[in-house]
Amino acid sequence: MMKEVRILVVDDEPDILKILKYRLAKEGYEIITAMDGEEALAKFENERPVLIVLDLMLPKLDGFEVCRIIRERSSVPIIILSAKGDELDKLLGFRMGVDDYLTKPFNPTELVLRIQAVLRRINERRQEIWSKRDQIAVGDIVINKGERTVHVKESYIDLTAKEFECLWVLASHPNHVFSREQLAEQVWESDYPGDINNVTALISRLREKIEDDLGKPKYIKTVWGVGYKFGGDQL
Repeated sequence: MMKEVRILVVDDEPDILKILKYRLAKEGYEIITAMDGEEALAKFENERPVLIVLDLMLPKLDGFEVCRIIRERSSVPIIILSAKGDELDKLLGFRMGVDDYLTKPFNPTELVLRIQAVLRRINERRQEIWSKRDQIAVGDIVINKGERTVHVKESYIDLTAKEFECLWVLASHPNHVFSREQLAEQVWESDYPGDINNVTALISRLREKIEDDLGKPKYIKTVWGVGYKFGGDQL
């Protein structure tokens, strides 16, 4: 069964949230909502959506500030949905890294189509990168996907199949923060065990094999309250 795609919709108008939640849920998306900028950031951190629909005129923190903060942490796709249709606002939005911009009033069906288009582009780009990149070199580590081998300081490291999958997922998305649930879904796929403690144990075993100092991991870093990311400078 296909995984549900989680979308965060941020708007301070309850009627719009109600319409979008109903329309997008009909398309099979899992919808979470927020009504101000601070709530949007909290939902982003806690729920880890795969796409964000973001209004600009929000209480507490406006949409531009929310976008700026998220872009410092993640490349999650963002679609602006706003009554601010000025060309300068659109230009600023795209310069900040948004993926699409739709002005109000809007047709919900058009928004659905734009969401599908953005997700399709992201998936195609990700698949292209993954298909072209067979080896990653980071610091003292060389990971070869085709051969399924890992070397640290030129020494071969024996990893289980799940350990290798976890390491490849992290290393091929440098500095992207994965929650334990996301890692479990990526590594186990249809065999997802349900218990995220399996991920914690997997990360611990990986660190024992590739890190010099378990107290100060250089590669697999913990982002407290969120999950894990892969650090280091790729070659």
